[in-house]
Amino acid sequence: MTVFSSKTSTTSKTFLQNREDMIALVNKLRSYEKRAQTIAEKRKTRFEKRGQLTPAERLKRLLDPGMPFVELYNMANFLVDDPDPKTSIAGASAITGIGFVSGVRCLVMVDDSGINAGAITTGTIQKMLGILKIALKQKLPFIHLVESAGANLMKYTVELWAHGGGMFHGRAKLSAAGVPTIVVLHGPSTAGGAYQPGMSDYVIGVKNNGMAALAGAALTQAATGEIADERELGGTEMHASVTGLVEYLAEDDAHGLLICRDIVRRLDWNKNCRPLPAKDITPPVLDTQELAGIVPVDYKTAYDAREVMARIVDGSDFVEFKPQFGPATICIQAEIFGQSVGIIGNNGPLDPNGAAKATQFFQLCDQSDTPIIFLNNITGYMVGTEYEQLGMIKLGAKMIQAVSNVNVPKITLYIGASFGAGNYGMCGHAFEPDFIFAWPNATTGVMGGEQAATTMDVVMRAGAKRRGIEIDEKMQAKMAAQKQAIIDHFEPQSNAFYTSGRMLDQGIIDPRDTRKVLGFVLETCWEGRNRTLHPNSFGIARI
Repeated sequence: MTVFSSKTSTTSKTFLQNREDMIALVNKLRSYEKRAQTIAEKRKTRFEKRGQLTPAERLKRLLDPGMPFVELYNMANFLVDDPDPKTSIAGASAITGIGFVSGVRCLVMVDDSGINAGAITTGTIQKMLGILKIALKQKLPFIHLVESAGANLMKYTVELWAHGGGMFHGRAKLSAAGVPTIVVLHGPSTAGGAYQPGMSDYVIGVKNNGMAALAGAALTQAATGEIADERELGGTEMHASVTGLVEYLAEDDAHGLLICRDIVRRLDWNKNCRPLPAKDITPPVLDTQELAGIVPVDYKTAYDAREVMARIVDGSDFVEFKPQFGPATICIQAEIFGQSVGIIGNNGPLDPNGAAKATQFFQLCDQSDTPIIFLNNITGYMVGTEYEQLGMIKLGAKMIQAVSNVNVPKITLYIGASFGAGNYGMCGHAFEPDFIFAWPNATTGVMGGEQAATTMDVVMRAGAKRRGIEIDEKMQAKMAAQKQAIIDHFEPQSNAFYTSGRMLDQGIIDPRDTRKVLGFVLETCWEGRNRTLHPNSFGIARI
């Protein structure tokens, strides 16, 4: 056992300042999450008048008490429809995540009908497409608690409609793969939303409130002139007795959730997955809470990636791979909650030796069927004559090829910077990691704003010199203004809250929760890789 010897002083001015800065960002994260919860709770009396549970209460009743729940895409749509951080609402009118239902790990989506009646925006569609992909890849039963006013026509875009077909496609693919899909119809589900129960394997309808129709009463009258009764048109009672769309009729929300839990229990889902081998688990010797003070929020300030690694792995014990070769690239072998993992982190840019080391490390992990964890704090690949002549392009490309083609689970964390092709080599969003999360200090993009502005400044000065133009005071001022404009354009887009709002990760987490989140998603990946499914040709057809 080789326990890492930390050089961090938790009483130092640097550590305490880092901690203060990081916790301020975590508090900002919690305030954004709280904003959506507060708005939804304002409508609690309206739910109670209809004899309903709120969406948050539905989720709580569905999940096994005391078991972990990892929320996904908690920042979805933040700063998208509303660019003002003081008023923008995160979550895209839906709560999504992975949790346990009757002892089964499931992917759950709850329409947050306390916010704009759960109306679907482009962000909601993108969020659902993301979780459907996760459910298919990890073989997770998909449970959707439905109550939505349908598409938000005030926010309509043609992209919303076009991408919305993916909700149909994703459910069909899940069912055909042998992954069950379950809906509890708590309230209205119209137009494309009506097909969400229609495309699901099991539908539980709540009396009096649940409703599914291609067109509600108002649209039916506008389209055909027919004056229809809402319950006769699409009420759950009608669907349970006339159309067969609803298999199970519930007295109220709570009863519907009990039926859902019972259905999941009777699937005996875990019989087709061998249990994870039991191992003695040693917590990190170094305190995970110290992660809040290890990493500076300014990515330009250096730190040792091993200090992070030692606080997330079992026993703070790891073996470093090729420590003297490409030393700025840190590759270690360790365990997290008893599972063997390979972890890569950055103590500086990727140079040719670092890229070569990483490539070999990824291939070795693939050979031994060991998941890879990518701790991103990378400003890119090294540039300059020396590095070009050492084969930076060739070796960087080989690293990217290895990242793209390994078959083991890949889990990415943005814990600092993640710029340019360095993001690609460190398994960024486009490289389809199984899970990808960000710390609230994360900064991502093609490059930093100052770097981009300086690059363009050099280009402009070189262009002026080539044309024989003298750079006078007036031109200096113009170039300074343009340089600042570039910084102002780049910097906001690299912010973790901005990028997470656009779902370039699967959510922002508190750094102190990193070990727990990694343990949870590693188990999720293990189950997905070790579960036997029973696919059919077309999915379960409703007849």
